[in-house]
Amino acid sequence: MAQLKITLVHSAAHRLPKQRKIVEALGLGRINSSVIKPDNAATRGALFKIAHLIEVERVKD
Repeated sequence: MAQLKITLVHSAAHRLPKQRKIVEALGLGRINSSVIKPDNAATRGALFKIAHLIEVERVKD
């Protein structure tokens, strides 16, 4: 299964509480922090909600 590297590029401070919870649930703490997550529907749905705060790139298996 494909993997996605998610990097937080804008702060989640002063955002909607739902968006802050998504950032925290993904494991992103600070700006420029990155995590690797599986490319599935649940992850894609969360990323869609905070697309303006992150950068996403596909990681080779």
